[in-house]
Amino acid sequence: MNILFIHQNFPGQFRHIAAHLARQPDVNVCAIGREHAPGLAGIRLYRYRPHRPASKETHPYARTFEEGVLHGQQVLRLLLDIKAKGYRPDVIVAHPGWGETLYAKQAFPDSKLIHFCEYYYRTDGADAGFDPEFPLTLNGAASIHSRNALHLLNLENCDAAITPTHWQHSLHPAAYHDKIKVIHEGIDTANLGPDPDAVLRLPNGQQLKAGDPVVTYVARNLEPYRGFHSFMRALPKILKEHPTCQVVVVGGDDVSYGSKPKDAPNWRTKLLRENPVDLSRVHFLGKVPYGTYKKVLQISAVHLYLTYPFVLSWSLLEAMASGCLIVASDTAPVREVIRDEENGVLVDFFNKDEIVGRVLRVLARAEVFGKLREVAYLTAQHYCTEHGSRVYAQVIQGG
Repeated sequence: MNILFIHQNFPGQFRHIAAHLARQPDVNVCAIGREHAPGLAGIRLYRYRPHRPASKETHPYARTFEEGVLHGQQVLRLLLDIKAKGYRPDVIVAHPGWGETLYAKQAFPDSKLIHFCEYYYRTDGADAGFDPEFPLTLNGAASIHSRNALHLLNLENCDAAITPTHWQHSLHPAAYHDKIKVIHEGIDTANLGPDPDAVLRLPNGQQLKAGDPVVTYVARNLEPYRGFHSFMRALPKILKEHPTCQVVVVGGDDVSYGSKPKDAPNWRTKLLRENPVDLSRVHFLGKVPYGTYKKVLQISAVHLYLTYPFVLSWSLLEAMASGCLIVASDTAPVREVIRDEENGVLVDFFNKDEIVGRVLRVLARAEVFGKLREVAYLTAQHYCTEHGSRVYAQVIQGG
């Protein structure tokens, strides 16, 4: 069976399922990705590059669609090239968000096309307009509405679709709900877990160990979408009320979602300026190697996860699998995995005092809240890569 993965940053969300299928003796796995895609050992990767960017003259509402067309056009050329050399995929599994599979059926009309439908944009009830500090303008709403043209074509073109959470499923138009299965791709729970002997050595030489009063916060990038502003505004009072706690922050200064601040080079600089803290107690590690990231989670006394109603971060599930005591925002789709006072603590995303109070309460009564760590760890096991890969494989192989 020939299976072709398409993802501009391959392997992306397909890391585990692609590796799982590549180990099967009767399966041949190939992939297509952009020129910068990291690839995956043992899987042949065909790289492409759009021949030009979207034109500056294109209407802003249509620019994302033009970019999608350019990606799709270049991937079509690549597909036709490998087809001429005798390759025929039985199944194509793709993240269609960049338009790469817009024309895949024109090259391989008989191949089963499965889309990873990560997100369908809404002008209300999701991320857009959620934060009153960043209100949605009429222009922004029109842009979002136009952006979904690409996603509607993707939904129409595919034979089947997958999305990670029930909330993400609910965002898509009702007409396509039956076409989309809810399957989380999974996290590497086998490589995660609590370690009572864990020690994290900070860049300044200081050591933090499991059992110390350490507050942790992790995001790919430090930005409002992941509640960095709510976190930073709560931090001064947490530090004041708990004079011995240390804080470890992991994340870069780029922007994954939303935009940069207008009055500072990045959100870390802006929010530190507005909320000065003792940097001998608050440690910004930037982006770190995976081994360091694991240690951060293992030495955590309280792990804060705050997010707009948006895509669920792997980091939340990885923190749970590490046995962290989670204080998380009471937002979708967090509520699908965190149950208040059962396997974590939920807080109002915008309520600084509630965030402070819950963090301090957990720090003061670590032994009482220990059960939440255990249940969080057990909850995370339902999101293991073995389960995700098995169910993915059933859809891909027609089961």
